[in-house]
Amino acid sequence: MGQKINPIALRLGIVRGWDSNWYGGKTFADKLVEDQKIREYVQARIPKGGIAKVVIERTLKRITLTIHTARPGVVIGKGGGEVDKIKEELKKITNKDVQINIFEIKRPELDSKLVGESIAQQIEARISYKRAMKQAIASAMRVGAEGIKIKTSGRLAGADMARTEQYKEGRIPLHTLRADIDYAHSEAQTVYGKIGIKVWIFKGEVYGKRDLSPNVGLASNAGGDQRGENRGGGRGDRNERGGGRGGDRRRGGGGDRRDGGRDGGGRRGGDNRGGGPRRNG
Repeated sequence: MGQKINPIALRLGIVRGWDSNWYGGKTFADKLVEDQKIREYVQARIPKGGIAKVVIERTLKRITLTIHTARPGVVIGKGGGEVDKIKEELKKITNKDVQINIFEIKRPELDSKLVGESIAQQIEARISYKRAMKQAIASAMRVGAEGIKIKTSGRLAGADMARTEQYKEGRIPLHTLRADIDYAHSEAQTVYGKIGIKVWIFKGEVYGKRDLSPNVGLASNAGGDQRGENRGGGRGDRNERGGGRGGDRRRGGGGDRRDGGRDGGGRRGGDNRGGGPRRNG
């Protein structure tokens, strides 16, 4: 089931908190619909704001929005004018006092929503989907992701028949409940039709009790006590293991070709980088 279900829904209450925090009672359905309208409005109002998610908290007479964005300057506007306009417009929609908080995302490369939207924008700009996917994967792994998978579906490159392609690096343990996996779905509108983009990003495993409040511990896009567990000789420990597949030859696992000689592995070696003669150990 881990392969089919939404990774965020599966981990709610374990390593992930809710984006709507309130008690509805008999008016639950009305408040849920209102939350959806608020999120759609904010996304449509600031399409280039780099908004990853909107966390909604309610009291009896007030609604508090926390906008998680990679571009806080665009959302706030000059002198805070943009936020004030949004606040007044939301008051008319909800008939309640609205408070807006801005939360900056430090590393947008590790946010699946922002990664998906970036790929969608590139596809709409007629950039190769393969190039966009590979660049997103390289950026995420460079800033510390344990694994990332991107899947695109539709009439890719204007093909007559729709197909699905995916790229993956690292590991995505979908069955591990303590794995902090961020997931999002985006769409790109092209002249050939819509192209769906799904992004999974594995940030590490969470040990111990974690604060599930969506506005706590997200400053570094990590949160909680996360420790990557590279069982397959991942990037974190390849330089620490002396031998085996992916071992570091500099520590004598398979002979150091750069230092020359039959060091450990019995392979011919030589240091010709400086133009000097081949040394035989």
